[in-house]
Formats: sequence, C-alpha cells, structure tokens
Amino acid sequence: MKQLGEIFQTADWKTEKHVPVIDCAAKVKAGENFPVKVTLGKEIAHPNTTEHHIRWIDVYFQGEGDKFPCQIGHFEFTAHGESTEGPNKGSVFTHHEVSLTMKTGKSGTVYAASLCNIHGLWQSAREIKV
Repeated sequence: MKQLGEIFQTADWKTEKHVPVIDCAAKVKAGENFPVKVTLGKEIAHPNTTEHHIRWIDVYFQGEGDKFPCQIGHFEFTAHGESTEGPNKGSVFTHHEVSLTMKTGKSGTVYAASLCNIHGLWQSAREIKV
C-alpha cells in the first residue's frame, strides 16, 4: 500500500500542465501581508471541460522548524460547463486560479496541491525567507 505522499505527482511546471505554480515573493517582511497566487497551466494550458478539469487547489505553509504545515486555504472549482443540455453546454466555467494574502513571522515553505479529475494529485513548493 502506498503512503499518501507517494500518490502526489510533481514535475517542471514549464512542461507539465498539471503542476500548481506558486507565484509569490521569495523574500517577505515579518508580519506584513503579501500576495500568493496559484495557477495551473501557466505555460501549457490545462483543459477546463466537463470531462477534464481541475477540481480543487489546496495551499499550505510550513514554517522552518514547525512540525506540521498549516492549511492556508482550500479552493473548489465546481462549474465545468455541465448542463441539462449536455457536457460543456453550460453557461459557467470556473478557472483554476486562486489568489490569497497571508503573513508570517518566520521563513518557510508554501505548498500547493491540486486534483485533476483524470490525472490525479499534483504538488509543488516555494521557499520564502523572512
């Protein structure tokens, strides 16, 4: 049996459309808010159809020396063109991109995880210094 961490995939986001891309400053000031943006398909577009879409993105932060990460947010995307008229006939398609603002008093790592309904779980990380 695989451990949970073993089922997450990772790759270079420049060549793999499923990898979450974390955009935030590499260095921040202690206790000051800073923006974090997580997207998928930054270089290669990910489909957003009823049949193939991103269901959610989770964002975590683990401070240096902390035993566990802290969940910053869970973001679900629930409109993928579904309709009573058929797949991709609906009037709403959510886009797999999230923006949040956070602050921290210590250096650490921002983690992002995402779920593609066809290709499974993906992850990435970005270190930040205070």
